[in-house]
Amino acid sequence: MPSKKVWIRWRQYLVRVMTSQDFVNLVYAEKRYLLRLYETGEATHVKEELGKLNLTPTQTGGVFKVLDMVLTDAYYTMLLGLDGSAQLGGQQINYELKDEQGNILTGGNIEGAAYEKFHGAE
Repeated sequence: MPSKKVWIRWRQYLVRVMTSQDFVNLVYAEKRYLLRLYETGEATHVKEELGKLNLTPTQTGGVFKVLDMVLTDAYYTMLLGLDGSAQLGGQQINYELKDEQGNILTGGNIEGAAYEKFHGAE
């Protein structure tokens, strides 16, 4: 379900309310950004180490496919852990994540959005 954009008046300013879907979208955008940075961006340690391997284009493509899967698993697990739906470091705890206005983003609200974004149809 697409997130509904909500604005509230706060201290004489219009402030956009962050939703769980918005938070998941930001995390997913960060994952995509890292992949692009490693592939085509400026010099990073990851890009430097990959260059030392002297991989063929086919091998490089395979490495980036694996990196995509690793980042998906890591970010998805972190999101579910923050939402109390998965373990982080062997412990499953309910966390309370809030935006700047105090709106709670966790509490079972992230799990569905995260699944759809990270494992749904692209």
